[in-house]
Amino acid sequence: MIVHHFESGFSVLNRFISEIRDIDIQKDPMRFRRNIERIGEVLCYEMSKTLTYETKTVKTVLGTKDIALPVDELVLCSVLRAGIPLHQGLLNYFDRSENAFISAYRHHKDDSDEFEVIVKYFAAPSLGNKILVLTDPMLATGRTLENVLKVLKSHGQPKQIHIISVIGSSEGVDYIKGVFPADTHLWIAAIDDELSSKGYIIPGLGDAGDLAYGEKR
Repeated sequence: MIVHHFESGFSVLNRFISEIRDIDIQKDPMRFRRNIERIGEVLCYEMSKTLTYETKTVKTVLGTKDIALPVDELVLCSVLRAGIPLHQGLLNYFDRSENAFISAYRHHKDDSDEFEVIVKYFAAPSLGNKILVLTDPMLATGRTLENVLKVLKSHGQPKQIHIISVIGSSEGVDYIKGVFPADTHLWIAAIDDELSSKGYIIPGLGDAGDLAYGEKR
């Protein structure tokens, strides 16, 4: 797996990351969602540099201009519900992409530390020979993405896989390296070193879905 980690660099991305972590700024869910969306825009812009391009001639009112344009067919697949703002950020730039959605959530039986990942909803086009872009804001243990990959296999073999995530754990990143193909690209804004006993990223930011859309019951 090729990991593109942007936290150590200097860019406006750091401001968006700092705001989604800040417990005071988190109290504004609209701002939280917009920051996740903007992070998605930055990461997909960086990802776009790896796509296939062909030169096209564009006609203007005063002449013509040759421009290199991306030609890959993309499918954006997001994990509900936390992935929705991140998905929108990608869709702002990859506006011609097909879209897929999958629900995957943790079930902690009797509030124990152990959990299973449950998938209940999946809708996707064919993935055959297309670029699959998986978006999940929090890459904690890596088991959610592992289960998503298993379900996606029924929809064809993608030409390549890209994963876009906001914050991950070192353990989770290492785990998915053994699950996904070696040529998979991971585009991630920040990587934290610790996981709690329940598998949550420390310091992380909390529950991204709850912060974006309210607490669930």
